Amino acid sequence: MKFLCVITARAGSKGVVGKNIKLLKDKPLIGYTIDAARAVADEDDICVSTDGDDIIKVVEDYGLKVPFKRPDELASDTAGSYEVLLHALDYYEKHDKHYDAIVLLQPTSPFRNGEHLKNAISLYTGQEEMVVSVNKTKSNPYFVLYESNEDGWIHKSKKINNLNRRQDVPDVYQLNGAIYIINIQALKQKPLNEFTKVRAFEMSELDSVDIDTMLDWDYCEFLIDKGYIELKS
Repeated sequence: MKFLCVITARAGSKGVVGKNIKLLKDKPLIGYTIDAARAVADEDDICVSTDGDDIIKVVEDYGLKVPFKRPDELASDTAGSYEVLLHALDYYEKHDKHYDAIVLLQPTSPFRNGEHLKNAISLYTGQEEMVVSVNKTKSNPYFVLYESNEDGWIHKSKKINNLNRRQDVPDVYQLNGAIYIINIQALKQKPLNEFTKVRAFEMSELDSVDIDTMLDWDYCEFLIDKGYIELKS
């Protein structure tokens, strides 16, 4: 199978200004994702989709050619990944390059590496609509999550009879935003949030850290400095 790696890097981050190209230790944040993509794909099959001239410069200085600049209508706060992916796919198909699946990667997951990608790709058979990375959540709806009823009393979000201990309830997973392997034929028919044939690739809690705020950024630096994370491509 042939995979197109699409790295989405919109300019104008509000939580961490200039996040995608800000240096995390000795490397721009987007560099970690580029290195991971290089572990599974040729450079001609890695697409950075961005609207930022400064991001384009950093990526090309990092040695990867940016094939196009994302149009303004796909660079707003309301633009979704679905339209961005279809735009990238259309670009390559117009250049007579065809793929079986897209590997969507976001620069905000610096601890997702090439080994994670290889293992996730090994799960993709073509029968799935998507393989997506997850990690176990501590906020288990069977045990610790509550909702309010119409009278204002809180109750467990989800109940299972005769299960009263935390260790008795089923594991629950959350999407961590690190890896999406998307069936292109499915993508052309409907957006990602309508997929039903979805397989999970589990990652650890630490490898799943996603940077959205400066607190997240400081946490990543802490994990590196204390040796909890060994950086690799």
